[in-house]
Amino acid sequence: MLFRESETIELKEIVTDEIKKEIIAFANCNGGKLYIGVKDDGTVIGVDDADNVSLQISNMVRDTIKPDVTMFVHYETIEEEGKEIIAIDIQRGTDRPYYLAKKGMRPEGVYVRQGYSSVPATDNAIRRMIKETDGDCFEAMRSLNQNLTFEATKKEFDLRKIEFGSKQMQTLKLIDQDGLYTNLGLLLSDQCVHTIKVAVFQGTDQMVFKDRREFSGSLLKQMNEVYDFIDLHNQTRATIEKLLRIDVRDYPEIAVREALLNMLVHRDYSFSSSALISVYIDRIEFISIGGLMSGIDLEDIMVGLSICRNQELANVFYRLHLIEAYGTGMRKIMKAYEGKEEKPKIETTNNAFKIILPNINAKYETGNITSSNIKATTNSVTGDKNILDDEERVLEYARVQGVLTRNDVMALLKVSASTATRILQRLVKENLLKQNGKARNTHYSIIKK
Repeated sequence: MLFRESETIELKEIVTDEIKKEIIAFANCNGGKLYIGVKDDGTVIGVDDADNVSLQISNMVRDTIKPDVTMFVHYETIEEEGKEIIAIDIQRGTDRPYYLAKKGMRPEGVYVRQGYSSVPATDNAIRRMIKETDGDCFEAMRSLNQNLTFEATKKEFDLRKIEFGSKQMQTLKLIDQDGLYTNLGLLLSDQCVHTIKVAVFQGTDQMVFKDRREFSGSLLKQMNEVYDFIDLHNQTRATIEKLLRIDVRDYPEIAVREALLNMLVHRDYSFSSSALISVYIDRIEFISIGGLMSGIDLEDIMVGLSICRNQELANVFYRLHLIEAYGTGMRKIMKAYEGKEEKPKIETTNNAFKIILPNINAKYETGNITSSNIKATTNSVTGDKNILDDEERVLEYARVQGVLTRNDVMALLKVSASTATRILQRLVKENLLKQNGKARNTHYSIIKK
């Protein structure tokens, strides 16, 4: 028999650690044969005690290569030129990528055949093998990082008095049947590589930053920290209705909670880009990677239809009582804005999903007062459905703004300077407004009674 190295044949004189790399490379590619007791030039030198050498190699394969590849490796002792050599037949494995247990699922631990040599695989090659083996479901794929810890996740489970050990991790599919961490495990681990970026802006655009943060770690840790951060910027406006003090937050807490959970559960984690949350003076925008799932549209979502991109992640959140049932999140958001002038909006592209929560109190912010806002505000308090007369509109403007000028009245009522002056003078005479300053500095304020 003529021995010659090729893409599928490797020759070794003796047993060395290099054999492990060759077996991994063949199992990760199209299979091949490894002959022990043959020099590189094809000279047969044989081995002493072939049975013992085969056992040595078999133990090496079982103990140092993950996942278990033994069922794809077959040993045979053959005689050539009066000498015994070992022929190892390696088939293409079904649980690729195979790797050195000590090195992990990284290029230094994963090998492939390249020509006549076994070389480290690239990150892209590793991901491709995982996808081919595990399918397109991201959370079910094996994590590239197997050195994971779960302190933050365990804390959440402990808080709810739910046991969280290796058995539960397997049930929840953080660990697969081979005892390896899945991408779901990675998402819930302290080593999670996916982040959320939150920015707070001065006005209604992105011209001026007030604050910005990037949150990392376990998704459960990100969830808590992001919510607390947004909550700090979720201001409360207090109004007095007769003898009652009414506190209204800029954004309903339930709406913020559901929008954040939607971002976490439905995001496409096969993309590495960060999810984005932008807080403006008049709205919050939640932008997650990944558009609508195939087969559904916005109308389906609004009526409660839900096709979850990350089913197992949703199950974990359900187990932690963070979500009640599938498809209820958007309805809760909309219900939180019942009776409000502004409503949440949803915008989608092929690769992004955006939820926009309007600021309920934005109309009270300086520079955002309009006659329509004034009307809506007064009607919501008094229940008056009639169009407000000019004096009432001016008084409400003054209550909201604190002060007003003749130019403000002209703009609000769309009247001439003389008409605005007459209205202001009448209100001053009736002791409803107080005139302050002189000439161009003249302004008016509400007389508190």
